[in-house]
Amino acid sequence: MFASAFLLAAAQLNQIVVPLGKPPRVIEQPKAPIETNGPLWASTCNGSDDDNKPAPPVRIHANTYLVGSCGISSILIVGDQGDVLIDGGTEQDADLIAANVRDLGFRMQDIRFILTSHEHYDHVGGIAKLQRMSGATVVTSAPAAKVLSSGTPATDDPQFGLVKSFPPVAVGRTVGDGDEVRLGNLMLTAMATPGHTAGALSWRWVSCDGGVCRTIVYADSLHAISNDTYRFSDHPAYLAAFRASIAKISASPCEILLTPHPGASDMPTRLALGKPLLDENGCKAYALDLTKQLDERLAKEAASK
Repeated sequence: MFASAFLLAAAQLNQIVVPLGKPPRVIEQPKAPIETNGPLWASTCNGSDDDNKPAPPVRIHANTYLVGSCGISSILIVGDQGDVLIDGGTEQDADLIAANVRDLGFRMQDIRFILTSHEHYDHVGGIAKLQRMSGATVVTSAPAAKVLSSGTPATDDPQFGLVKSFPPVAVGRTVGDGDEVRLGNLMLTAMATPGHTAGALSWRWVSCDGGVCRTIVYADSLHAISNDTYRFSDHPAYLAAFRASIAKISASPCEILLTPHPGASDMPTRLALGKPLLDENGCKAYALDLTKQLDERLAKEAASK
């Protein structure tokens, strides 16, 4: 006891300072985890598929975030040398997408590439504004590039006459099936999936959270929707490409399925559970449902002859 008291007195007298070194770096917890923001997304949207209704961001897995509206998906993938955004929603959605990106703590200026799914106003209408905000290079397919550059729907689009025009977009790069978009530690693979539109793309990438890596597929809509006069059965080459696209999604490595319309892959229900979206059969089940829809559409066309 005497020795302890002596040391304490000596320390006070000589103002001894014991070096503790640098404090440990505090690792900020990822924002918008699916466990909390999944149910928040579902309750905020409350069953609405409104293209322009704001929805909170959700961390899907690791560096992949959902940042779109209740009715339209937009996906942010964060990398060590910049970020990638897939789809820009409607023209009105651009601001809410940017707000979600900023709410997550990221900067619009760090988005280097904006990729597209299919060339309809509800998925690409906001890209021109998002491109101005970020300075990003827009990447799309060659058929879609013509539509994006003009802002005018293609006359061979099955939904021609139903889909709206949108602000023209400066396309910086076109990709084909199997092409890769690389940025630092990010690599996304393009899958040409014509059907819903001629220039539709789906995308696949791997996101890692520590040692937990998941293959994520952003599969295009691939629904057989058209105006009143278009018949898929009258376009055999296009129909064959449509079926090949669905088969491609079914055969793709896929642990987490995302879609341009959240409801198309039951994302609202899945998000409401507040659990990881892991489902190794998700793409196969989606493809089966798409095949059923296409077959039903063709049966109706045959019956109406």
